[in-house]
Amino acid sequence: MKDDPGSAIAGSRATYGLAPFILLLCCALAAPAGAQQYPSRPLRIVSPFPPGGGNDVLCRIVAAKLAESLKQPVLVENRSGANGIVGTEVAARSAPDGYTIVLIPSGHAVNATLYRKLPYDTLKDFTPITLAAASPLVLAVHPSLPAKSVKELVALAKAKPGQLAYGSAGIGSSGHLAGAQFGILTGAKLLHIPYKGMGLVITDLISGQVSITFGTSLSVVPHVRSGRLRALATTGTQRSAALPDLPTVAEAGVPGYEASLWYGFVGPARIAPEIVRRLNAEIVAVLSLPDVRERLAGQGVEARHTTAAEFTSLLASEVERWAKVVKRAGISVE
Repeated sequence: MKDDPGSAIAGSRATYGLAPFILLLCCALAAPAGAQQYPSRPLRIVSPFPPGGGNDVLCRIVAAKLAESLKQPVLVENRSGANGIVGTEVAARSAPDGYTIVLIPSGHAVNATLYRKLPYDTLKDFTPITLAAASPLVLAVHPSLPAKSVKELVALAKAKPGQLAYGSAGIGSSGHLAGAQFGILTGAKLLHIPYKGMGLVITDLISGQVSITFGTSLSVVPHVRSGRLRALATTGTQRSAALPDLPTVAEAGVPGYEASLWYGFVGPARIAPEIVRRLNAEIVAVLSLPDVRERLAGQGVEARHTTAAEFTSLLASEVERWAKVVKRAGISVE
């Protein structure tokens, strides 16, 4: 009996008709089990700075809300050192399963040029998830310092060149660069004292061990309100909603001055795209909560978010931007 060509064609059509369903089934079976069940255990957010600083505060705000939405514990682990490099390396070397992420500050982009050799590639060794927040810095001083305005601080610094010390979260940190830029534009010679995080700077500033800081809003604003520190200005292009009566440095007599800080979440390279999308959606939802936005705004921080692709582009542009600033200021670390 000869084969019926019509039957063969019909069988072929039936096979092709099933092809999409077979493909979907294969994709489902091929998807990593961890991605299908994510998250099935506690998550870790690495804060690459000591407790008490802006990075740590933001990590804990997000972690508490994220634990509620993911129905899993979200632990904050402080791994400070080397201007955030120690903790950031911990995240870079972690398994790319979405269970370890790190909150990087804008200093992450600065470090790419500041250090001749890093234990990771600033862009290639990470999976960007989302931008989280942005804020100006606050130029604050110990109340005993006889300077109640930016102009008075500049005059005092010029009268005592190299004697007034300002603390920052480390060499190349946003506070360090803000102080360096302040010196370039005003001619004031301040002594830079690098710490391992803003929490330590604030402790010494309150006790009078250092006189000045260009500190993160999250770290400084509460102590300004309590009277333990005196704020002279903010470093953004516009006044801070948390300190609306305070002028910007530019308004206070230093035209063209601007310095700001951002934070964002990244994980190790090669996290599965579906897990990146889940983390992005969950973190963006947390940052969009009214109480989170209000809490951050009350301390001079604006909650922000992006897609993973947008944050990837931002990181690349920030590395390029800060490379020019670092070279101009002549800052380097061996």
